[in-house]
Amino acid sequence: MPDFDLDFFQDGRELVIDYVKKKYGAACVSQIATFGTMASKAVIRDVGRVMEFPYGLCDRLSKLIPLEGVKPVSLKKARETEPEINAIAESEEGVPELLELAARLEDLTRNVGMHAGGVLIAPGQLTDFCPLYCTENAHTAEDGKAVSQFDKDDVEAIGLVKFDFLGLRTLTIIDWAVRHIHRLEQDRGAHPQGAGRAVPVAHASATLRSEERPQCSAQSSVLSPQSFCIESIPLDDKASYDLLKACNTTAVFQLESRGMKDLIKRLQPDTFEDIVALVALFRPGPLESGMVDDFINRKHGRAEADYFHPDLEVSLKPTYGVIVYQEQVMQISQIIGGYTLGGADMLRRAMGKKDPVEMARQRDIFVAGAVGRDIDKDLATRLFDLMEMFAGYGFNKSHSAAYALVAYQTAYLKAHHPAAFMAATLSGDLDNTEKVRTFYADTLQQGITILLPDVNSSGYAFSPTDEKTIAYGLGAIKGTGEAAIEGIVKARANGPFKDLFDFCRRVDKRSVNRRTIEALIKAGAFDRISDHRAALMASVDGALASADQQARAANQDSLFGEDDADAVLIEQKAEAPRWTLREQLAFEKISLGIYLGGHPYQEYQQELANFIRVKLGDLNPSFVGKTNGGGGGGYGARRGVPVLLAGIVSGLRLQQTRRGRMAVITLDDGSAQIELTVFNEEYERSRPWIKEDELLVVQGKASLDEYSGNVRVSGEELFDFATARSRFAQHLALNCNESTRVAQLVEIITPWREGECKVLINYSNAVANCRLQLGEVWQVTLHDELLKELRAVLGAENVNVVYG
Repeated sequence: MPDFDLDFFQDGRELVIDYVKKKYGAACVSQIATFGTMASKAVIRDVGRVMEFPYGLCDRLSKLIPLEGVKPVSLKKARETEPEINAIAESEEGVPELLELAARLEDLTRNVGMHAGGVLIAPGQLTDFCPLYCTENAHTAEDGKAVSQFDKDDVEAIGLVKFDFLGLRTLTIIDWAVRHIHRLEQDRGAHPQGAGRAVPVAHASATLRSEERPQCSAQSSVLSPQSFCIESIPLDDKASYDLLKACNTTAVFQLESRGMKDLIKRLQPDTFEDIVALVALFRPGPLESGMVDDFINRKHGRAEADYFHPDLEVSLKPTYGVIVYQEQVMQISQIIGGYTLGGADMLRRAMGKKDPVEMARQRDIFVAGAVGRDIDKDLATRLFDLMEMFAGYGFNKSHSAAYALVAYQTAYLKAHHPAAFMAATLSGDLDNTEKVRTFYADTLQQGITILLPDVNSSGYAFSPTDEKTIAYGLGAIKGTGEAAIEGIVKARANGPFKDLFDFCRRVDKRSVNRRTIEALIKAGAFDRISDHRAALMASVDGALASADQQARAANQDSLFGEDDADAVLIEQKAEAPRWTLREQLAFEKISLGIYLGGHPYQEYQQELANFIRVKLGDLNPSFVGKTNGGGGGGYGARRGVPVLLAGIVSGLRLQQTRRGRMAVITLDDGSAQIELTVFNEEYERSRPWIKEDELLVVQGKASLDEYSGNVRVSGEELFDFATARSRFAQHLALNCNESTRVAQLVEIITPWREGECKVLINYSNAVANCRLQLGEVWQVTLHDELLKELRAVLGAENVNVVYG
């Protein structure tokens, strides 16, 4: 049976389902069941929870299981490839039993759910065709909450038609971005040249709060004729293709993955047909078959396009003679084999199923049809062989073209309206910290400023304030919520909040509770009122008590029967030392998932400057070429340039390669992010200090990746900050005098002995001074704790790390 896939705005999907129920009858329409299984990652968590293991241990074990594509490998394979799982099993009591039980339960059905998009439409009552079950609070199919007990494959097997009504987030993001553009146009008081026709206003998104939605034409159903119109953008826009060629495709629909960026780098799309082909080609079959290489080489003139027969040029020219789409298979069979349109579709299906008997029959029909058209039999046989090979990889062009159009629209928005587009993109993933972090970094790379969240101006979602600035969405702060943010926006309608006490008195504490207020403070949402976050945090109790006092005074009479609402309110503003930059950023990371008010690298920057000469932002192809005294493509650029780098660890993933296991570490120094590759031996040696949000110093090589054209860095030796200090410092200088207690110095230094840094003591008394260098056995590791204790005893000015 055919399968129909339709994509809608996320908010429009339920409207479509309601329409179908009204059109065909609620008793004839249902959604479709899915059966969830206990995959390797999930089964460890489930079994661990039942066996009452600590959450942290189960989470650690689960995260150690590698992925193959997007799916985790089996427990058996994970234990073969990830030695730490077995190490934990040997060191932690009960873990072997957990793993053994998990292996027995792996891949069993865990739960029944509802297909994300599948809708079943039957020619009569569904109960005549398949069993149903009711979701919570539903009792009959008529109430619209019934789900078939057959999954998508069983539904097709009994002859029913399945429709996929999918809510595509990207369509919603485009809608939000266009609304932001219209609002910015209205704020400027002028409309740029745009489409010359009116377009309907799309269904408003519930996620984009009402006060943030650009109001187009005073809520009329059409926009101004001069307003921006996404449907009328040109498909040959140079800026959009330049953006694609530069692989600046984060947040661009279908084109944002690492592998797709590599393919774009090679293909360099400059027409809409190229984007359609990109969507179709980026799949395992075409990538592994060599047809992608053929396509790229022919596009760039490194190989000649072959159309096999003059009559096929019109069909194959857009893909340089490579059979990419299923429609091309059908066209070839019509043009060469004389098939009807229906017969061509039957051939396409037969090729997809690879039935040898049916394929032999179709081959005879195709060749006979070609010969009947005076086409050489050998050419016809060769064409059929090619069609048969490519049909297994062929993609539906109409599907690819539809997705390519959405991809192009997002690329156009990013190229011409980056603030509006990135604000909409960030709003689309408010509750996904990892994606917010990725999109935040990409937004900064576009030259756009993201303001700190602000209780007096920010809304629930991200919103552009102008073409280069975005206001942070309060809904992206962990510990808040939609009801809380709506309450804050409603309360400030009567004027901005003056301080924390005023805020607590005016908001509804039923939705804006202590947890919400503390999350807002940690995120910096009160900074425009007071940037002393530690004092604000210490004052929360007093502010809530003051608000309670006001509430009681407003709800009861005084002893004299008079309204006591104007009684003096107690405001106990607490004193507290300011948070250090490290503390402030740690709290921001907890609340926001990102660093917004600074970067943790700043804490180390001054001292690192003594031996780190290259910023991560300096690593580009020209840097590699210049360092080798020649162009970026020279021999030295390929071999690698020695570099000493430092950055904060922001990500880690493990990969299995032909040379063994490899770690890919993401480093960030505030100027840029890079990916560092480290092979297993060095990774295992350095594992204790490869921790997220901690500094890592890397000695390695930067080289040019000829495949992608980017710089890659391989790590040869890794250091934490203390070890790097010890390696690259000349010595530790201590100034001592007759009052210094030697026994105390010995006690402080002893735990940090056997390091790499020499210790020099500058000793002076009333009659003389001298310099003493301690022996090798007294060389130390320059850990923060050692320096802190020495400075406490000798004074900060008498303890110095000396660099060359």
